[in-house]
Amino acid sequence: MLSGEYNVTLDDTGRIALPHCLREILEKDKVVLTKGADTCLWLYSVRQWEEQEALIISTTNRYSSRGRTMLQHFIGPKKTLDMDKQGRILIPPTLRDHAGLSKECIVLGQCDYVEIWAVDRYRAHLEASVDDFKAGLEELGGKIMMMKDVGNDGNSAHPGITGGSSAVSRSEGQA
Repeated sequence: MLSGEYNVTLDDTGRIALPHCLREILEKDKVVLTKGADTCLWLYSVRQWEEQEALIISTTNRYSSRGRTMLQHFIGPKKTLDMDKQGRILIPPTLRDHAGLSKECIVLGQCDYVEIWAVDRYRAHLEASVDDFKAGLEELGGKIMMMKDVGNDGNSAHPGITGGSSAVSRSEGQA
């Protein structure tokens, strides 16, 4: 799994060196880079990108304006890049511009892909998304509690909850 937050430097030629622990997980000497959903870049192993690309294409209506926009954002700008022996990749100027990359960057592992951010944009994004984080945390907490409440047999540990034990409320027991 790709995880961790790393500070990296974009050199004068537009290259960054990926952290060693991420390079070990990414496959071989090629990676795929495209625009991210936020003002960052998404970096995938070739295999993971092929899965993601197939999913995007198969679920996107190219005959709708929104669908074309999605394809233009994710598929159109994608680049397959060579990774050198030091784990460096050359980020094309159009993608650097999209993410606002200059000198200091953040590389952020996201399970099956990596995000590459300009440090200032990443910090601003975190500050602006506090409410989304809190709402997501509440949602995650609810899902975790539901999973804990429901046993392996599909029955709730709490009477009266859907899928619960054989307890029956008064109104249900009366005919």
